[in-house]
Amino acid sequence: MSDLNAAAGAILSPEAEQDLRRFAQMMLKWNQHINLISKASEGEIWNRHILDSVQIWPISPDTAKLWVDIGSGGGLPGLVVAILAKYLRSDMRVVLIESDRRKAAFLVQASNALSLNCEVRAARIEDVADLQADVVSARALAPLSTLLMLGKRVSADDAVLIFPKGERAEEEILTARRDWQFTLKQTSSVTNPAASLLRITEVHHV
Repeated sequence: MSDLNAAAGAILSPEAEQDLRRFAQMMLKWNQHINLISKASEGEIWNRHILDSVQIWPISPDTAKLWVDIGSGGGLPGLVVAILAKYLRSDMRVVLIESDRRKAAFLVQASNALSLNCEVRAARIEDVADLQADVVSARALAPLSTLLMLGKRVSADDAVLIFPKGERAEEEILTARRDWQFTLKQTSSVTNPAASLLRITEVHHV
């Protein structure tokens, strides 16, 4: 099984991989003008950014109808999720929330170019109140305590929150538990041994 299929937990069609690679190329092109990813990571975009985003797919519920990605930035993981949904869960809608209008413009163009079932909202997360997401994701956005607060704003009561975290994951979890009760399933990242994926449910403020 290829690294891509292993990360996705599914056999992806050549068309799905082509869309992911097209998205990577779009990111590199736009990155010359706005900061979507760090310049130092451009040469590792496939493993460090695309596969790193793909790997959250297998831990998401296959019944999800609405996936909200907060602080989407350059579309990681939100646009990657939308690409996978196009081929694996076509009835699921993806909403990307990004307050930076230049980045939001990129997200709109990429979504249109790839014919994705994806809505982009150029707004602050705190100003979005009409969503009841089944899944909420965020990557490299904020500490876990803040992510739980923001995630609750846009999610249904039985939602799944998925947050990739780096070396400070344990510290963030301990800090978050001071103010929040939640059920956590933590798995190791397939792209970075020092990182992990946090799958969180049953979130309640203490």
